[in-house]
Amino acid sequence: MSIAVLIGSTRPGGNTEQLADQVVEGISHSKFVLREKDIRTIVDQRHVPGGFQPVEDEHDELIQRVLEHDILIFATPVYWFGVSSPLKTFIDRWSQSLRSPDYNFKDLISQKKAYIVAVGGDDPHIKALPLIQQLKYTFDFVGLPLEGYIIGKGSKPGDILADSRALLNAKWLNERIKEQLA
Repeated sequence: MSIAVLIGSTRPGGNTEQLADQVVEGISHSKFVLREKDIRTIVDQRHVPGGFQPVEDEHDELIQRVLEHDILIFATPVYWFGVSSPLKTFIDRWSQSLRSPDYNFKDLISQKKAYIVAVGGDDPHIKALPLIQQLKYTFDFVGLPLEGYIIGKGSKPGDILADSRALLNAKWLNERIKEQLA
């Protein structure tokens, strides 16, 4: 089994990335930092003849690399009660992946397991729940099982390292993933 960590944070080394790093500490994984990728916004082609026109950016290559993994960890800060724009843009483009003639996206992604790591600054254990629900509905649509999530509290750089609850949950998730890898 292999693991892909999708970092949706716009801040290098921020709280979200630090908490995700705790989740995969000591575990071999691939990290995809979405802010570093050229992923263009979705172009709605549902009613265009053929329904699919390729977009010249890095999304298709990235999605194919992500699909090589068995466990997908979606890490995002809480932005306005939802996912960050890099992660949202990445997921929005799944609409095009679903229509790609090059691979069966829905079949491939449904064979994976998903986890969410979310970090917010203002009462995140309540205010991040719409984000968790948004991703759960998205994952349900493509048949991707959501195996669990952790929520951390942090705003200023490094705050997450003082959130003992989040760090304990990251350790729990780390152990759970290690069990799956055994």
